[in-house]
Amino acid sequence: MRVEPSQLVPGCMLLHDVKGKSNRAIIPKNTVLTEEHIMILEKFFITYVDVGSKLSDGKTFTPNIVQKKKESKKRVEPTNDVSKLSFADHYQFVVQSYKKLFTSWQNNIQVDMPAVRKLVMPLFERIDRDDADVFTLHQFNTKNDYMYHHSVSVSIIAAYLGKKMGFSSGDWIQIGFAGFLSDCGMAKVSPSILNKKTSLSVEEINELKNHPSYSYRMVEHIPTITQIVKLAILQHHERIDGSGYPFGLQKEKIHTYSRIIAVSDIYHAMTCDRLYQPKQSPFQVVEELSRVKYTDFDYQVVDTFTKSLANFSIGTKVRLSNGQAGEIVFVEDKFPTRPMIQLCQSEEILTLKNNTSIYIEEII
Repeated sequence: MRVEPSQLVPGCMLLHDVKGKSNRAIIPKNTVLTEEHIMILEKFFITYVDVGSKLSDGKTFTPNIVQKKKESKKRVEPTNDVSKLSFADHYQFVVQSYKKLFTSWQNNIQVDMPAVRKLVMPLFERIDRDDADVFTLHQFNTKNDYMYHHSVSVSIIAAYLGKKMGFSSGDWIQIGFAGFLSDCGMAKVSPSILNKKTSLSVEEINELKNHPSYSYRMVEHIPTITQIVKLAILQHHERIDGSGYPFGLQKEKIHTYSRIIAVSDIYHAMTCDRLYQPKQSPFQVVEELSRVKYTDFDYQVVDTFTKSLANFSIGTKVRLSNGQAGEIVFVEDKFPTRPMIQLCQSEEILTLKNNTSIYIEEII
């Protein structure tokens, strides 16, 4: 029979695999469900599952009665008081507002810094109170609106990293502003390039690489933006080894703000579905960044990000790349993204540092 997760009881037997958005099995068929399985199904917002009419002990399965939620009659207008919104709703409001700003920039309207400040400061204040939402940003992304999500997310991640690295609140907020405006110059790139669903040609890639310069020109003469923020916007695609753009700068010639935005930018890009590239696990991306932290990026920024993302506590529930769910039972300092996991289904202990083909997909 087909039921909602809230109707399940321990002992139900799954008739089919339960798959997540990645089309991987979260829980395989023939699993006898426990309270933990049911919680996982609800956490993954699974709409319904197919289970047998009998429980594992042979008794008839009687589904729980669904408690209907009362619909709110009043709709909260985000422009009135964003502090009353959930983080997800607040974030989506800022993304849609950025989309409107971007359209205005495409129509040659100048960057309105007071409007930008008013829009993003409340989001930064949330980071100052609770930073747990930083590592869920990729989950909100959509392919068609990726560019708008990207700018908002980069601003949040960059501000967060600045805070974690010990910058004063005034400084990490400035880093966040630089992240928010780092891609404003994309408005000067041809829409046919921005919206292309296949790989870009060499000429198109070269045009896209002009966007840091375009962004800089859009903010160059705004007196309320500091010179350091303008520099960070211009340099955010430079790399420590000189392989970046637009100038191929190296090492100390790249400002610290720029280095922070560089890591924030590549992390969010790699964890999101884009028109021409699929997403990767946040933990997989951080491991890749760690492998090139002494060549491409500032190792201190990467290390700060790794420690923050992998700041696991014993008992944290995770979903692995092979579709299995488990609980963290031990974290080794040298391998922060590869802890020991006790699998939910078999209770087997899996040591991820010894199983390099498996990685943490998400925290549940």
